Amino acid sequence: MIKKFIDKLLGKSGAPGSGGKARFGKRQEVDASVHGIDPALVDERARNVVTTLQQAGYEAYVVGGAVRDLLLGLRPKDFDVATNATPEQVKGLFRRAFIIGRRFRIVHVVYGRGREHEVIEVSTFRAYMDNAGAEQVAGNERTSKGELAGMKHAVDASGRVLRDNVWGPQEEDAARRDFTVNAMYYDPASQIVVDYHNGIKDAKKLTLRMIGDPITRYREDPVRIIRAIRFSAKLAQLGFKLEPKTAAPLVESSRLLADVPQSRLFDEMLKLLQTGHAVATVAQLRKLGLATGIYPLLDVVVERADTPFVQAALQDTDRRVGEGKPVAPSFLLACVLWADVRDGWAQRLEGRHGQRPQAPFPALQDAIDDVFNARIGDVSGRGKLAADMREIWMMQPRFDKRSGSTPHSLVEQARFRAAFDFMRLRADVGEVGEAIAEWWQEFSTADDLRRQDLMDQVRDEQHKKTRQRVPARTPAPASAERRASGPDEGERADAETAPRPDGEASDAPRKRRRRRKPRSGGAGEAGGVAAAE
Repeated sequence: MIKKFIDKLLGKSGAPGSGGKARFGKRQEVDASVHGIDPALVDERARNVVTTLQQAGYEAYVVGGAVRDLLLGLRPKDFDVATNATPEQVKGLFRRAFIIGRRFRIVHVVYGRGREHEVIEVSTFRAYMDNAGAEQVAGNERTSKGELAGMKHAVDASGRVLRDNVWGPQEEDAARRDFTVNAMYYDPASQIVVDYHNGIKDAKKLTLRMIGDPITRYREDPVRIIRAIRFSAKLAQLGFKLEPKTAAPLVESSRLLADVPQSRLFDEMLKLLQTGHAVATVAQLRKLGLATGIYPLLDVVVERADTPFVQAALQDTDRRVGEGKPVAPSFLLACVLWADVRDGWAQRLEGRHGQRPQAPFPALQDAIDDVFNARIGDVSGRGKLAADMREIWMMQPRFDKRSGSTPHSLVEQARFRAAFDFMRLRADVGEVGEAIAEWWQEFSTADDLRRQDLMDQVRDEQHKKTRQRVPARTPAPASAERRASGPDEGERADAETAPRPDGEASDAPRKRRRRRKPRSGGAGEAGGVAAAE
């Protein structure tokens, strides 16, 4: 506090006319004739949030990446709003609004319901406070939870911001944002863009530049390192490049990520992989020298990105995002870790390293458990994430069985589509027969009559394979002939083949114990047939 008072006396506080003015930037209001933003690209719900706040007497703007995309002529996928209203004041203006977060308190205004719902994130202008003006705690968010409860702005011993809920003017809010192209404010009503740090110029020069000293900003929040990677990957296709001074400290500063909670790093990793630029992200990580060290699971993604299966999964995820289709982290991570599951499964089936061979499904379950323990660990959302990944993996051997009730029950499973898409990718890289993937594609969309035809075709194929495997022998008695050609032979042959990790069933049928023929005729013979069936 004494240092802050001395800075004010010396004119270093950032007040207008002082030496700190440049730090907060100079306000520039750019009209539509210069910036050229098309108002039609602004989401109607974001416009409604801004209008509601303005009509209530508050300042309100579309802010951040949405303004950057609008300047580039792109339609933003997400819209954020910034205002001088407090979270409580924002919440009071909307029927469905929820205050979230402790580290940074913001408001989610929700429109629609179910999968079609849209969230507009509303944040309050924050004051720019350096480490000298913040309260310091010895630990982190977890160890200092009680101490942080009553603080609005706090840092740890390294200068990392743990709490930032001090409200301030717009110029200070702009100064505490990360990149110049993300620190602009757009008013849909007046169509004015407010720019404090030459973001419009940087956008035209295709430059990603950190506001302030990059080393200090990375220390304040190490996750900005990951954001730098994400934005550079997203905008690389448009020709954007990281400013040299912004890129230079990335590798050295990455060690600061060790102090960030694992759950937050996990969430940031998912953003890298699920924003439609996963392939470009891997390229950027390698280019910037950050292929390892950010997060263990991300290291595995980068390491396996060039393998056919993971490469296909990354490309498929980017395609779906580009088409506006939903993507689930469970699917992509299941693809990345499938090699571990498959190898562990095969090891247990064969009884390697002195282990006793296991039955197919228990072997698969144990292999999955080992992968979860070794690769996923205890992270945010593991419960649902693990359940979805487990279902995708456990369904794979069931695709080998195309007779009886299995096909009908399988297509009714909630995770069938995800499991099928997974199997489809396996077929694309040659791990599963293309014919099986095509069969399930048609079966899943066919009516009951066509489904029965498809199952009959499988049964006929299995009959032919069975005849080819069985050598010629002396004709059997009539009762044995009836047993060999009964209507359930196809199902029985399928049931006798064990699923394998490579997606193919074993060709060798199980040996069946021959039953002794009963001495008495009639009912005794019928009972023998029933037992054999």
